[in-house]
Amino acid sequence: MPNFDPRALAVIGRLHQAGFPAALVGGCVRDSLLSRTPHDYDAATAARPEQIQALFADRPQHDAGVRFGTVAVDWDGLWVEVTTFRRETGYADHRRPDQVVFSSRLEEDLARRDFTINAMAWGPDGLVDRYGGRADLERGLVRCVGEPDRRFEEDALRPLRGLRLAAQLNFTLEEATASAVRRHLPQLVHVAWERICAEFLRLISSPGGERILLEFPQAAVQVLPELGPAIGFDQRNPHHRFDVYSHCVRTMGQVLPSPALRLASLLHDVGKPETFSLDESGTGHFYGHDRAGAPLADRALERLRLPRADRERVVLLVKRHHLPVEDSRPWAGRWINRLGAEALLQLLALERADGLACGTPPVPERLALLERAEERVRALMQEGACPTLRDLAVNGRDALAAGLEGPAVGAALRDLLDQVCQGMLPNDRPTLLNELRRLAGGM
Repeated sequence: MPNFDPRALAVIGRLHQAGFPAALVGGCVRDSLLSRTPHDYDAATAARPEQIQALFADRPQHDAGVRFGTVAVDWDGLWVEVTTFRRETGYADHRRPDQVVFSSRLEEDLARRDFTINAMAWGPDGLVDRYGGRADLERGLVRCVGEPDRRFEEDALRPLRGLRLAAQLNFTLEEATASAVRRHLPQLVHVAWERICAEFLRLISSPGGERILLEFPQAAVQVLPELGPAIGFDQRNPHHRFDVYSHCVRTMGQVLPSPALRLASLLHDVGKPETFSLDESGTGHFYGHDRAGAPLADRALERLRLPRADRERVVLLVKRHHLPVEDSRPWAGRWINRLGAEALLQLLALERADGLACGTPPVPERLALLERAEERVRALMQEGACPTLRDLAVNGRDALAAGLEGPAVGAALRDLLDQVCQGMLPNDRPTLLNELRRLAGGM
């Protein structure tokens, strides 16, 4: 028996004791069969919503989905979504059924589900697997329940969800399902950008994200059309074996699965096609592509409804991904002050990944330099050697008292902070007061 949480089993146990057929369904069954710990639990039952509510009246509940037959029940800290068996008909908006009909049969409920590995149930009699989900788990396949085109017509997000599931589990898509995914990706226009963003971030942050985006570039371009010109774009440069799109995806696969860092890696060369030029020898160059890429990335991520702080971080990484790197304390301190330590470390990771994803042997000296620079940044962070303006030994009142006025106050404080972070000045009040007076005298 899979290792289900006893609290989830208690929920379906109470339903059975009350005479209602019930089973755990969907992702929790899939994950348990894969020996993974489920992140959430869903149950399906013949009980109607009002019967579920009455049966669990002694437990906290959420009933926001009750009109679709779902009541969330809290059993000793574990929330289990309990949904009445149902059939669905009509999908005029490609997202939600026009009509939900409650059913008394588990088999009808499983028939409406998206992929075989999500269409399994576990009840008192063990596994219910009408569509070969367990065999597909063993083969590492994502396959639609029934006719793929019908499944994707019902819900326009399903093609992207199928790719995300394949990336998350490191599975492949069954041939007919893969063909249908390619046909139906344009239907994402019917889906809210927030939902697209959530699925796409999970896809690119998954172990198989790189492989899936190389196999299905249509998915990346449907979500990020700014990447369209990069597909097949020959860089005409001896340092680059891959086209721009393939290089970007491979760069993404070289960094940690932080959504912001993965997005920045995927978009870091988005400005290359529009800045391409050839020199007299026929070698391709992309002067200023980092600066040209920043507004393209910003536009794409604003459309995705990415939170502002995350969007600003991605745009910063795209714009600065050719930051000159030095192995020195002043360099590390200066850029920690200007960008922040976390952003600087992400930039170094991006630069390393960029070099490793070219398809040509990386330059060992360059990789060693990046590693030493990272060590310096981490050492300064550990020492606490780079204060913020709040930590500076002088403040705005001191600058005014020294004779500085207006914008010169902020400029002077930022300059002092920069010098402190580089190790050129100590964060010592008498020293910095003298420096403020010197700056005021030179005005």
